[in-house]
Amino acid sequence: MKLRFALLAVLTWCAAPMVSADAADSRSERFALVIGNAKYPDAEAPLREPLNDARDMAAELKRDGFDVDIGENLGGDAMRRALDKFYAKLKPGSVALVFFSGYGVQSGRQSYMIPVDAQIWTEPDVRRDGFGLEAVLGELNSRGAGVKIALLDASRRNPFERRFRSFSAGLAPVIAPSGTLVMYSAALSSVVSDVGTDRSLFVGELLKEIRAAGLSAEETLNRTRVSVTRASRSEQVPWISSSLAEDFSFVPGGRPVAAATPATTPATESATVAPLLPTKPVVTPPAPVAVAETARDEGSIARALAEDPTVKSLNSKLLDNPEDAGALYRRGQVYASKGAYHLAIKDFDETIRLNPKDVEAFNNRCWARTVVNDLQAALKDCNEALRLRPNFVDALDSRGLVNLKNGQSKNAITDFDAALKINPRLTSSLYGRGLAKQRTGATAEGVLDITNAKAMDPDIVKEFAGYGVR
Repeated sequence: MKLRFALLAVLTWCAAPMVSADAADSRSERFALVIGNAKYPDAEAPLREPLNDARDMAAELKRDGFDVDIGENLGGDAMRRALDKFYAKLKPGSVALVFFSGYGVQSGRQSYMIPVDAQIWTEPDVRRDGFGLEAVLGELNSRGAGVKIALLDASRRNPFERRFRSFSAGLAPVIAPSGTLVMYSAALSSVVSDVGTDRSLFVGELLKEIRAAGLSAEETLNRTRVSVTRASRSEQVPWISSSLAEDFSFVPGGRPVAAATPATTPATESATVAPLLPTKPVVTPPAPVAVAETARDEGSIARALAEDPTVKSLNSKLLDNPEDAGALYRRGQVYASKGAYHLAIKDFDETIRLNPKDVEAFNNRCWARTVVNDLQAALKDCNEALRLRPNFVDALDSRGLVNLKNGQSKNAITDFDAALKINPRLTSSLYGRGLAKQRTGATAEGVLDITNAKAMDPDIVKEFAGYGVR
């Protein structure tokens, strides 16, 4: 199986050199950078929410006295230019706000905003092409901003998750300079279900609270957290961290009043309603291709996927060099992520023929063979991957699925236990272990694992059903 991963990041920067909120509002210049990224070529379809959310947020911030720059569907170079332009505006004591809506990825316990042209195939690619939240906050701090507010609405399942799973999905805790207020649209390492609406619940509730006069920024975000939690029936619980030492209000001149909801303590994180285990981003299983994949359908599936931008690019590379192992492997990943498992297996076959020690290809072929119920061959692939790389978490997770489908529940528990020891936030292993425990009669333990996994990823049940496991 593949690790999921969903990201959308919103960053708000505010600086206030005086003690009172009124003084801060009247003497601090306000700057905002708002980014909405929706058209990722690797995704099945453009995201519906980010552009509308970014435009609504920009309009509200302008009404609140911010000098706003807005960017839509920015690639890496464009995001870098937008950030550099934003940094250049800041002055000591100015207020800076950055809003990012799109895909976000957690890697190395840091959160990254992903531009639309990112080429992500391995974890190092995240750090190369993504924009780290901590780095952005650090730069804002070095420019003299007094109050840094980061609002991240990036907890979505993303098109890169099935390519590698050695990190946790969702967003990570942030180590930020003092005077920083950070909010994520969902709990740490959790995702938000894609309900196909034109605007996100998080931004809708945030805008309502921003417009309420007489609230400090912390109170505004806490009220937003409560509103989103209630509206989603605790399926989406935003996360807040604050080290603000001074009061700041989104509405200029509005002196803060007593908080109507529990406020966040500086340098602490807000509690969530979810279970104690870390929540995982809500990931949608890959949409099935138009035609069910059977041997006789492979030609029509290949033709349908030939128009996919990523597949088209890889096909071009393979036309120039049919033995490009990297392109074959990557095309196999794309095929598998889109449910074209037999096509994926063929590409992994060729990859392994060209490089018999390609541990990633063995693991991916194991997973794809498991989904199509070629379980004996899948087990051999997973065993070979683990021989080449002992304690390879992805292969342990994949072999756990093989054993689960094969009726070897105790072996499945052993594999999932080992995977979770390495990565406690691996939702697929947590959910799979819950199913295996139930099958061995440990019903209460199994229910606990399943409940925690569903809190981390509400679509995990649907995903396993797509693998033929219920």
